[in-house]
Amino acid sequence: MSQDELEERVSTKQGRIAEIAKKYSDKPMLSIAHNIDLEWLYSAYKRTRKDGALGVDGVSAEEYAKDLKGNLTSLLNRFKSGEYRAPAVRRIHIPKGKGNETRPLGIPTFEDKILQRAVLMALNPIFEQDFFPFSYGFREGRSAHQALEQLRNDCTKLGGGWVIDLDIRKYFDSIDHSHFRDIFKQRVCDGVITRIIGKWLKAGVLDEGQLWYNEAGTPQGAVISPVMSNIFLHEVLDKWFIKDVSPRLKGKASMVRFADDAVLVFERREDALKVMDVLPKRFAKYKLALHPEKTRLVQFVKPNRDDDEKPGSFTFLGFTLYWGVSRKGRALIKWKTEKSRLARSIKAIHLWMKKNRHMKLGDQHKTLTKKIRGHYVYYGMTFNSRSLHCFHYQCVRSWHKWLCRRSRKNRLEWVRFSDLLKHYPLPLPKIYHSLWGKALS
Repeated sequence: MSQDELEERVSTKQGRIAEIAKKYSDKPMLSIAHNIDLEWLYSAYKRTRKDGALGVDGVSAEEYAKDLKGNLTSLLNRFKSGEYRAPAVRRIHIPKGKGNETRPLGIPTFEDKILQRAVLMALNPIFEQDFFPFSYGFREGRSAHQALEQLRNDCTKLGGGWVIDLDIRKYFDSIDHSHFRDIFKQRVCDGVITRIIGKWLKAGVLDEGQLWYNEAGTPQGAVISPVMSNIFLHEVLDKWFIKDVSPRLKGKASMVRFADDAVLVFERREDALKVMDVLPKRFAKYKLALHPEKTRLVQFVKPNRDDDEKPGSFTFLGFTLYWGVSRKGRALIKWKTEKSRLARSIKAIHLWMKKNRHMKLGDQHKTLTKKIRGHYVYYGMTFNSRSLHCFHYQCVRSWHKWLCRRSRKNRLEWVRFSDLLKHYPLPLPKIYHSLWGKALS
């Protein structure tokens, strides 16, 4: 059987699951694990990254593939019989934001990634019928740029309004297992699936040689973690906002959420204040807490020429949204790279150049081009040209600085460096995500 035929068969099964989930949207799914067979696992294997870091067992994708059919058959049998034991997740810490703050990242074993991918492939068709259109995080066909555009459109329609910039403190580490199981069983009651979900929740964490278990949280980095987080916040925030909050408001309101980042927009200040007051109580009910400093109410009303008070700004997904002026002098909502994100990106490039300044020039240029272009691909949005040019300028300066440090005797003067840039040009800023339809250079 060809890969295309295999994917078509799996896709057909997913379509059936989605149809049943949509038809019985108010009832739990009692039987979905039977869809996961050897073909399904093979499809999950094909979709799993092969170059990721190794888990606690040290088995690579290459080693696993030596007896792929045997390993997948064994995995399927253990999964269906309940004999599968979720291995501990190896934890590493990556830099986050300012200072010495880090973000924990979990690395499952390769086999565990395959099984998580397989279960995810069965769960997505179900919960995609429930999730609201304003939820964008980790959903197929939805991106951060679409979330930003939706937020801008919502704010524009309301003339700005009052914005709650919501930040959940250590969300992925705080998801309560008991509450999650109750929420999950409202939609999925298949014993095989609920059993494996429970095992993943209880799986230990190996951190710097220490194995420990916790009663809350899902490991960041696990394949299954994003859908778990979406399921939890769909109940805690999304459904509550649509069914309980919105009908009680005096004015219009909207929300955009990307994973644990959410922005609530209100037409009237009194509505925003009421919701701001009740939000901590709502989250505390599910053992979550809002960040007291990062969660704030922002006056984002369209500026009035007669009003001396300027509207505030807020950040979302690495961008700062603010009121600007068009070329025709009209007020409109714009965005730019968040100041701390821009500084972090510049610093990361600077440190890489410093560490690798003695690499061959061609190799340096090749890697730098990828890094710089990667920055443009995400931050290259309409209105953000100034931030992109600032990033490009700092990259050029840093490269010149560290090429000069390659040798004390042969200092690279700026004229010579300018000639070098003709042969090894760094990518110029480019708008990859235009509000007007096409990518602009």
